[in-house]
Amino acid sequence: VQLQASGGGSVQPGGSLKLSCAPSGSIRSFNRMGWYRQAPGNQREFVASITSGGSTYYADSVKGRFTISGDNAKNTMYLQMNNLQPEDTAVYSCHAVSTAWVTYWGQGTQVTVSS
Repeated sequence: VQLQASGGGSVQPGGSLKLSCAPSGSIRSFNRMGWYRQAPGNQREFVASITSGGSTYYADSVKGRFTISGDNAKNTMYLQMNNLQPEDTAVYSCHAVSTAWVTYWGQGTQVTVSS
């Protein structure tokens, strides 16, 4: 299984970006999908996740600004990021846990927030 992440880029503070994560297999084969991020010099940290039942979880630092969602028809998971701040600058990686409880990681996509 491969996870293809896309949608990163550079924006000014207050701007928005939408990340996408498309698995090579069916999105229905995962119990949970989500995003982690890692800034230079920092450990990787949890950002958001969504379960197959539609429950969502967010890090406190992004609550109210980021929204995670899944589209079974498009076989894609999304992370809508609004009101981005410089502290959101990081490499964002897609993460998934299959119904067989195997963990997968996608390649990272860079998000840079600066004026």
